[in-house]
Amino acid sequence: MITCENEAAYRAVLFDLDGTLLYTLEDIGNAMNRALIKNGLPTFKLDEYRYLVGNGAAILAQRAVREHTELAEKVHCDYQAYYEMHSMQLTRPYDGIPEMLHALKKAGFELCVLSNKPDADTRRIIINYFGDQLFNHVQGQKEGTPVKPDPGAALQIARELQLPPNCFAYLGDSAVDMECAVRAGMTPIGAAWGYRTEEELQRSGAKYLLRRPLELLEVLK
Repeated sequence: MITCENEAAYRAVLFDLDGTLLYTLEDIGNAMNRALIKNGLPTFKLDEYRYLVGNGAAILAQRAVREHTELAEKVHCDYQAYYEMHSMQLTRPYDGIPEMLHALKKAGFELCVLSNKPDADTRRIIINYFGDQLFNHVQGQKEGTPVKPDPGAALQIARELQLPPNCFAYLGDSAVDMECAVRAGMTPIGAAWGYRTEEELQRSGAKYLLRRPLELLEVLK
Protein backbone atom coordinates (compact mmCIF):
# COMPACT_ATOMS: atom_id res chain seq x y z
CA MET A 1 0.00 0.00 0.00
CA ILE A 2 1.24 3.48 -0.86
CA THR A 3 1.71 5.70 2.16
CA CYS A 4 1.13 9.44 1.98
CA GLU A 5 3.39 11.05 4.55
CA ASN A 6 1.85 14.50 4.17
CA GLU A 7 -0.95 16.36 2.43
CA ALA A 8 1.33 17.31 -0.44
CA ALA A 9 1.31 13.69 -1.55
CA TYR A 10 -2.21 13.57 -2.95
CA ARG A 11 -2.83 10.57 -5.18
CA ALA A 12 -6.61 10.65 -5.61
CA VAL A 13 -9.66 12.91 -5.66
CA LEU A 14 -13.08 11.85 -4.43
CA PHE A 15 -15.92 13.91 -5.92
CA ASP A 16 -19.48 14.47 -4.88
CA LEU A 17 -21.85 14.50 -7.88
CA ASP A 18 -24.88 16.79 -7.46
CA GLY A 19 -23.83 20.41 -7.06
CA THR A 20 -20.16 19.53 -7.53
CA LEU A 21 -19.62 17.93 -10.93
CA LEU A 22 -23.12 18.47 -12.31
CA TYR A 23 -25.91 20.99 -11.96
CA THR A 24 -28.84 18.62 -11.37
CA LEU A 25 -31.26 20.78 -9.40
CA GLU A 26 -33.87 21.34 -12.12
CA ASP A 27 -34.28 17.67 -12.96
CA ILE A 28 -34.48 16.76 -9.27
CA GLY A 29 -36.91 19.59 -8.49
CA ASN A 30 -39.13 18.83 -11.47
CA ALA A 31 -39.32 15.14 -10.56
CA MET A 32 -40.11 15.81 -6.91
CA ASN A 33 -42.68 18.51 -7.66
CA ARG A 34 -44.40 16.10 -10.02
CA ALA A 35 -44.50 13.44 -7.29
CA LEU A 36 -45.86 15.96 -4.80
CA ILE A 37 -48.62 17.10 -7.16
CA LYS A 38 -49.52 13.47 -7.88
CA ASN A 39 -50.05 12.96 -4.16
CA GLY A 40 -52.00 16.18 -3.59
CA LEU A 41 -49.18 18.02 -1.82
CA PRO A 42 -47.79 21.54 -2.31
CA THR A 43 -44.63 21.96 -4.36
CA PHE A 44 -41.40 23.86 -3.76
CA LYS A 45 -39.69 26.61 -5.70
CA LEU A 46 -36.57 25.46 -7.53
CA ASP A 47 -34.17 27.38 -5.30
CA GLU A 48 -35.66 25.77 -2.18
CA TYR A 49 -34.39 22.40 -3.37
CA ARG A 50 -30.83 23.57 -2.65
CA TYR A 51 -31.58 22.92 1.02
CA LEU A 52 -33.68 19.78 0.56
CA VAL A 53 -31.18 17.70 -1.43
CA GLY A 54 -27.92 16.18 -0.26
CA ASN A 55 -28.83 13.22 1.94
CA GLY A 56 -30.33 10.88 -0.63
CA ALA A 57 -33.70 10.46 -2.33
CA ALA A 58 -35.51 8.91 0.65
CA ILE A 59 -34.64 11.81 2.94
CA LEU A 60 -35.46 14.28 0.16
CA ALA A 61 -38.95 12.78 0.04
CA GLN A 62 -39.29 12.95 3.83
CA ARG A 63 -38.42 16.64 3.77
CA ALA A 64 -40.61 17.38 0.76
CA VAL A 65 -43.83 15.99 2.25
CA ARG A 66 -43.48 18.32 5.25
CA GLU A 67 -45.86 17.14 7.99
CA HIS A 68 -47.50 14.50 5.76
CA THR A 69 -45.01 11.84 6.80
CA GLU A 70 -47.41 9.01 5.94
CA LEU A 71 -46.95 9.91 2.26
CA ALA A 72 -43.14 9.97 2.27
CA GLU A 73 -42.66 6.44 0.97
CA LYS A 74 -45.23 6.86 -1.82
CA VAL A 75 -43.75 10.21 -2.86
CA HIS A 76 -40.29 8.66 -2.83
CA CYS A 77 -41.42 5.85 -5.12
CA ASP A 78 -43.21 8.23 -7.51
CA TYR A 79 -40.19 10.53 -7.57
CA GLN A 80 -37.73 7.73 -8.24
CA ALA A 81 -39.78 6.15 -11.01
CA TYR A 82 -39.97 9.47 -12.87
CA TYR A 83 -36.42 10.62 -12.13
CA GLU A 84 -34.89 7.41 -13.47
CA MET A 85 -36.38 8.25 -16.88
CA HIS A 86 -35.88 12.04 -16.78
CA SER A 87 -32.63 12.60 -14.88
CA MET A 88 -30.75 14.09 -17.83
CA GLN A 89 -33.17 16.60 -19.29
CA LEU A 90 -31.68 19.82 -17.88
CA THR A 91 -28.68 18.45 -16.01
CA ARG A 92 -25.28 19.71 -17.18
CA PRO A 93 -21.64 19.84 -16.07
CA TYR A 94 -20.54 23.05 -14.41
CA ASP A 95 -18.27 25.25 -16.50
CA GLY A 96 -14.68 24.06 -16.19
CA ILE A 97 -15.49 20.61 -14.83
CA PRO A 98 -14.61 18.57 -17.97
CA GLU A 99 -11.35 20.49 -18.38
CA MET A 100 -10.48 19.95 -14.71
CA LEU A 101 -11.18 16.22 -14.86
CA HIS A 102 -9.11 15.68 -17.98
CA ALA A 103 -6.21 17.68 -16.54
CA LEU A 104 -6.28 15.63 -13.33
CA LYS A 105 -6.42 12.38 -15.26
CA LYS A 106 -3.50 13.46 -17.43
CA ALA A 107 -1.54 14.33 -14.29
CA GLY A 108 -2.02 10.78 -13.00
CA PHE A 109 -4.58 11.23 -10.24
CA GLU A 110 -7.07 8.50 -9.37
CA LEU A 111 -10.57 9.96 -9.79
CA CYS A 112 -13.62 8.68 -7.91
CA VAL A 113 -17.26 9.66 -7.41
CA LEU A 114 -19.33 9.05 -4.28
CA SER A 115 -22.94 10.23 -4.31
CA ASN A 116 -25.99 9.83 -2.10
CA LYS A 117 -27.99 9.47 -5.32
CA PRO A 118 -29.00 5.82 -5.96
CA ASP A 119 -26.13 3.80 -7.39
CA ALA A 120 -27.77 3.00 -10.74
CA ASP A 121 -28.67 6.65 -11.32
CA THR A 122 -25.16 7.74 -10.38
CA ARG A 123 -23.46 5.35 -12.78
CA ARG A 124 -25.83 6.09 -15.64
CA ILE A 125 -25.45 9.84 -15.28
CA ILE A 126 -21.65 9.72 -15.00
CA ILE A 127 -21.35 7.62 -18.15
CA ASN A 128 -23.71 9.91 -20.04
CA TYR A 129 -21.81 13.10 -19.21
CA PHE A 130 -18.24 11.91 -18.75
CA GLY A 131 -17.93 8.49 -20.41
CA ASP A 132 -16.51 5.39 -18.75
CA GLN A 133 -12.78 6.12 -18.91
CA LEU A 134 -12.22 9.10 -16.60
CA PHE A 135 -13.13 7.62 -13.22
CA ASN A 136 -11.45 4.76 -11.41
CA HIS A 137 -14.47 4.22 -9.16
CA VAL A 138 -18.08 5.45 -9.30
CA GLN A 139 -20.53 4.72 -6.50
CA GLY A 140 -23.94 5.89 -5.43
CA GLN A 141 -26.12 4.92 -2.51
CA LYS A 142 -26.42 1.17 -2.11
CA GLU A 143 -28.83 -0.78 0.04
CA GLY A 144 -27.18 -1.65 3.33
CA THR A 145 -24.54 1.08 3.03
CA PRO A 146 -25.10 4.24 5.12
CA VAL A 147 -25.28 7.48 3.14
CA LYS A 148 -22.86 10.36 3.62
CA PRO A 149 -21.82 11.92 5.96
CA ASP A 150 -21.14 8.41 7.25
CA PRO A 151 -17.55 7.81 6.07
CA GLY A 152 -17.94 4.08 5.46
CA ALA A 153 -18.32 4.21 1.68
CA ALA A 154 -15.50 6.73 1.28
CA LEU A 155 -13.18 4.53 3.33
CA GLN A 156 -14.18 1.47 1.32
CA ILE A 157 -13.23 3.29 -1.88
CA ALA A 158 -9.83 4.10 -0.37
CA ARG A 159 -9.32 0.43 0.49
CA GLU A 160 -10.27 -0.68 -3.01
CA LEU A 161 -7.76 1.73 -4.53
CA GLN A 162 -5.18 0.59 -1.95
CA LEU A 163 -4.55 4.16 -0.84
CA PRO A 164 -4.72 5.55 2.70
CA PRO A 165 -7.42 8.20 3.23
CA ASN A 166 -4.95 11.07 3.64
CA CYS A 167 -3.93 10.57 0.00
CA PHE A 168 -7.41 11.77 -0.99
CA ALA A 169 -8.70 15.27 -1.63
CA TYR A 170 -12.49 15.32 -1.31
CA LEU A 171 -14.41 17.93 -3.33
CA GLY A 172 -18.05 18.56 -2.43
CA ASP A 173 -20.59 21.35 -2.14
CA SER A 174 -22.31 20.77 1.21
CA ALA A 175 -21.85 20.16 4.92
CA VAL A 176 -22.64 16.50 4.23
CA ASP A 177 -19.53 16.23 2.06
CA MET A 178 -17.23 18.22 4.33
CA GLU A 179 -18.28 16.17 7.36
CA CYS A 180 -17.79 12.92 5.43
CA ALA A 181 -14.30 14.01 4.36
CA VAL A 182 -13.31 15.00 7.90
CA ARG A 183 -14.59 11.75 9.37
CA ALA A 184 -12.83 9.72 6.67
CA GLY A 185 -9.49 11.47 7.18
CA MET A 186 -9.53 13.03 3.71
CA THR A 187 -8.87 16.69 2.90
CA PRO A 188 -12.23 18.52 2.67
CA ILE A 189 -12.46 21.00 -0.22
CA GLY A 190 -15.57 23.10 -0.77
CA ALA A 191 -17.07 23.70 -4.22
CA ALA A 192 -18.49 27.21 -3.83
CA TRP A 193 -20.31 27.00 -7.19
CA GLY A 194 -22.67 24.34 -5.82
CA TYR A 195 -25.96 24.33 -3.94
CA ARG A 196 -24.89 25.52 -0.48
CA THR A 197 -23.19 28.62 0.86
CA GLU A 198 -19.51 29.29 1.44
CA GLU A 199 -20.33 29.83 5.12
CA GLU A 200 -21.78 26.35 5.41
CA LEU A 201 -18.74 24.81 3.77
CA GLN A 202 -16.30 26.65 6.02
CA ARG A 203 -18.35 25.94 9.14
CA SER A 204 -18.42 22.22 8.39
CA GLY A 205 -14.68 21.85 7.93
CA ALA A 206 -13.63 22.88 4.42
CA LYS A 207 -9.86 23.37 4.40
CA TYR A 208 -9.96 25.00 0.98
CA LEU A 209 -12.76 26.85 -0.76
CA LEU A 210 -12.80 26.88 -4.56
CA ARG A 211 -14.79 29.26 -6.74
CA ARG A 212 -13.71 27.71 -10.04
CA PRO A 213 -13.08 24.01 -10.76
CA LEU A 214 -9.62 24.51 -12.24
CA GLU A 215 -8.43 25.97 -8.92
CA LEU A 216 -8.33 22.38 -7.67
CA LEU A 217 -5.17 21.76 -9.71
CA GLU A 218 -3.36 24.47 -7.75
CA VAL A 219 -4.47 22.96 -4.43
CA LEU A 220 -3.24 19.51 -5.42
CA LYS A 221 0.19 20.80 -6.36
